[in-house]
Amino acid sequence: MVDKYWISLVILSCFAMGNELKAQTRARDLGIEIGILPTGKLNSITDVEGVLVGHLTKIQGKDIRTGVTAILPHRGNLFQEKTPAAVFVGNGFGKLAGSTQIEELGNLESPIVLTNTLGIAAGMEGIIEYTLELPGNEAVQSVNAVVGETNDGYLNDIRGQHVRKEDVLSAIRAAKEGRVEEGNVGAGTGTVCFGFKGGIGTSSRKLPESLGGYTVGVLVQTNFGGVLQINGVPVGEELGQYSFKNHLESADGSCMIIVATDAPVNERNLKRIAQRAMMGLARTGGIASNGSGDYVIAFSNHSQNRIAHQATTLDLLQNEMLRNDDMSPLFLATIEATEEAIINSLFAANDMEGKEGRIVKSLPLPRVMEIIKSFGNKD
Repeated sequence: MVDKYWISLVILSCFAMGNELKAQTRARDLGIEIGILPTGKLNSITDVEGVLVGHLTKIQGKDIRTGVTAILPHRGNLFQEKTPAAVFVGNGFGKLAGSTQIEELGNLESPIVLTNTLGIAAGMEGIIEYTLELPGNEAVQSVNAVVGETNDGYLNDIRGQHVRKEDVLSAIRAAKEGRVEEGNVGAGTGTVCFGFKGGIGTSSRKLPESLGGYTVGVLVQTNFGGVLQINGVPVGEELGQYSFKNHLESADGSCMIIVATDAPVNERNLKRIAQRAMMGLARTGGIASNGSGDYVIAFSNHSQNRIAHQATTLDLLQNEMLRNDDMSPLFLATIEATEEAIINSLFAANDMEGKEGRIVKSLPLPRVMEIIKSFGNKD
């Protein structure tokens, strides 16, 4: 199965570079093609037209290794033009501010901010200030700020609460279209995944026109454990680094998964899309352990899907939505994009030294490629 994904020239280059492989390497740069659907132009959540991503990376001294990542569904006033949204909880050992209102009303009215566990309050403060300052929101007195987290306390002085409201505002205001930085950036600065340096990763899938031509994009903040698999190859086992190897290691951690689409789907089918993202996590070897906070937020920014904050009449909604029978291609796109986004977060990350001199190594890419090649030759 792996052979068809193998590109000999890339592998030769990989070994020639040896330890020269740097951050921002992605799985496809090394010939690993995950799934069967084509990616979008940038293979990023920003392939969903209108989606913007911003990072604030905070690396200071020996102990501060944290940051903020902001995702905006569209450029407009999100409070006045809400988007359909849904939340799915894979395992709820975490903190996802704003989730209950999304669950109740089925919409999103703020940027999505990702940060560390003790930065949730700062995340909310930043979103609230940003929203209240937008033109048209002068009378707003309630904001459902959506903030997700993973715990970066192994590498970061998390008790110091170094994420500030101003950092959140900077990440939101820096949000842009185009290429998204991955690895040790933003909310992924201090995270650890499968025992290696984790971080931010992203990927996308573009459906053929015969299936609607819609795009699904995923962004992840990886900080969880399990037994790493890359395109079905048991890489973690071969590297000798995986949870419970000696019946002592913990698989705990968390993963925030953001799924965006331009498909005209409502909150009910967005919930079904969000559920499939956890299948993508499982394909990488994640197990949603007891101590893991694994949350998925899915939204649609289809232009006809937006929900006005204050309707002026009692007219019924006239939005046309995809049928249940049309959802399966979007499910597959979500699974594939989630799996690849997680792998990209590992490939793009660098070694990092942090709190108390702790060092987390990045995935050893030359050795990983050697393992994948060896399994390809077994077919």
